[in-house]
Amino acid sequence: MKRTARAFWIGPPGHGEIRDVVLPDPAEDEVLVRSLWSGVSRGTETLVFRGGVPENQHATMRAPFQEGDFPGPVKYGYLNVGVVEEGPERLLGRTVFCLYPHQTRYVVPASAVTPVPESVPAGRAVLAGTVETAVNALWDAAPLVGDRIAVVGGGMVGCSVAALLGRFPGVRVQLVDADPARAKIAEALGVGFALPADALGDCDLVVHASATEQGLTRALELLTAEGTVLELSWYGDRKVSLPLGEAFHSRRLVIRSSQVGTVSPARANRSYADRLALALDLLADPALDALVTGESDFEELPDLLPRLASGEIPALCHRVRYADNG
Repeated sequence: MKRTARAFWIGPPGHGEIRDVVLPDPAEDEVLVRSLWSGVSRGTETLVFRGGVPENQHATMRAPFQEGDFPGPVKYGYLNVGVVEEGPERLLGRTVFCLYPHQTRYVVPASAVTPVPESVPAGRAVLAGTVETAVNALWDAAPLVGDRIAVVGGGMVGCSVAALLGRFPGVRVQLVDADPARAKIAEALGVGFALPADALGDCDLVVHASATEQGLTRALELLTAEGTVLELSWYGDRKVSLPLGEAFHSRRLVIRSSQVGTVSPARANRSYADRLALALDLLADPALDALVTGESDFEELPDLLPRLASGEIPALCHRVRYADNG
């Protein structure tokens, strides 16, 4: 008898459905994983959900185990935590993280899963992909002891970056967001908070993650002379205007992009596996639970994604619970 599973697919942009899928038997070097939790990365996944991936970025934006093509139908996602039910002895029964979409069970190469440390609860481990993005960003940014830093945009990525920066000695870190409710999350992460108009200036580094034109403009305004904005936002098919006249040149400001699809050149001797393993180790900190702001059952995904995309649910990471995750 063929084994089946259930998977979430985006059909036409703005619409999702649960489909039955047939699972292959795992080969000798593969694992069968039963999902415990998955996470919806609100920024990227809602952009994919609304069909906002530009045509010239279709290849770049592919998730590791994506099926289908943009704009749809497509099976998309990359924050999955499960238990290995079949596979090599060293992995059997282990809780693992995998860059896999929302699906009840799946078969992947054993090399595609990373064991979750015993110090990290499975429900928190769904944040591994986002914390990995933050690790790569800080490799790119190379902050120094005593730096004055702002993180503009208190979404999932921005909060992850702020949480890691808060561990640097002597660093002034301020999370900047237009939503005053983000102040509680900043407090839980151990960093300062300000609304955009009240943010502290003279920053050596500003990490921008709001994905808004206004946020990027404010990030430039917060810099000291010769300061750097590290741009983490993904704008999809939207165009952005910036004030590159005024004092941009006289103050010798820098805008630099960072993207998790490539390991930072500053750590070219590290592999993707090294980077992900580091992110999972960092998730031993219970303060990062503040990034999980909601939870729903897997079967609710078709109704959940439109609400996340519209902003009706103002989530950071929304966690998806599977029926047999106990």
